[in-house]
Amino acid sequence: MKQDLDRLMEERRLDAALVGGPVHGNPAMYYMTNGAGLTGGFVLKKRGEEPVLLCWPMEREEAAASGLTVVNLGRYDFVSILRETGNQLAATVELYRRIFADLDVSGRVGFYGLQDRGRAWVLLNALDTQLEGIEVYGDFDVTLIDAARATKDFTEAERIQEVGRRTCAVVTRTIEFLQAHRVKDEVLVQADGTPLTIGRVHEEINRFLAEQGLEDPEGFIFSIGRDAGIPHSKGRPDDVVALGKTIVFDIFPREAGGGYFFDMTRTFCLGYAPPEVEKAYRDVYECQQSIIEAYEVGAEARRYQQMTCEFFEGRGHPTIASDTKTEVGYVHTVGHGLGLAIHEEPRFA
Repeated sequence: MKQDLDRLMEERRLDAALVGGPVHGNPAMYYMTNGAGLTGGFVLKKRGEEPVLLCWPMEREEAAASGLTVVNLGRYDFVSILRETGNQLAATVELYRRIFADLDVSGRVGFYGLQDRGRAWVLLNALDTQLEGIEVYGDFDVTLIDAARATKDFTEAERIQEVGRRTCAVVTRTIEFLQAHRVKDEVLVQADGTPLTIGRVHEEINRFLAEQGLEDPEGFIFSIGRDAGIPHSKGRPDDVVALGKTIVFDIFPREAGGGYFFDMTRTFCLGYAPPEVEKAYRDVYECQQSIIEAYEVGAEARRYQQMTCEFFEGRGHPTIASDTKTEVGYVHTVGHGLGLAIHEEPRFA
């Protein structure tokens, strides 16, 4: 949570943190701006002080809606800097110098948010070598903002729960859509007698998502048969929806406009399930129940991945614990955190 930022900065010996880039599609920036409707800008957080939002003049009203103190970037006159230097990189370094001097920033500064890798590498190296009194810092594993986002406050949890309720409504509508079709020769058929395809189901799911005010930036999975046995195969549009074949429906939408995600997966068959599918279902169900019963506050998340692998190996299934290259058996992880990104800490792996 944001209330943890000062502690997390102290652990990293940071004097300040600068989050930048666009807001949409940039979880760190969305988080720090409280989802403000900006195209971009910076949030500067000095240890022990409240963050400030730096924005361009045309977005000052949207910036104010963030609830943060707003600093207008127009005061630094970037256009004049660019004319004087004649170089985009040199002008950008000078802009940062002026910002840090104006806001009394010195010491170790962590940089966060999205930017092209090459541009970020060039800029951060230039800042590190050219700005006196500034030490550029970056995290490689769990970043400062990732660590803060790993725990959620009440409002964040409520928003995730609401996305969950809407996601469940989408899944319910999808099942009802499937059930409304006739069956001919073990295949679902449409009103005109043509087979119902995975592509047609995808179209309906997208409509249901829009009706619920959700967006699907990562692309849901609705696949059947062989594809359903390969995690993250989206489903081939021309495949027909048939009885007795395994269907995987993995859906992970978020609030429209770039907010919080939800994630749920359901595996099922229409009409009937073959014996081998029923057996696999029982193995997964019993494993899931044993893991849920074993959950303890404060336990290492990876413990449950280890337990899952041990359970499945006991049932005769290969797992990534015994063979990291396996393409059959249990090849996934048991879970992950949710938030402004579809995969967040903690990661159960």
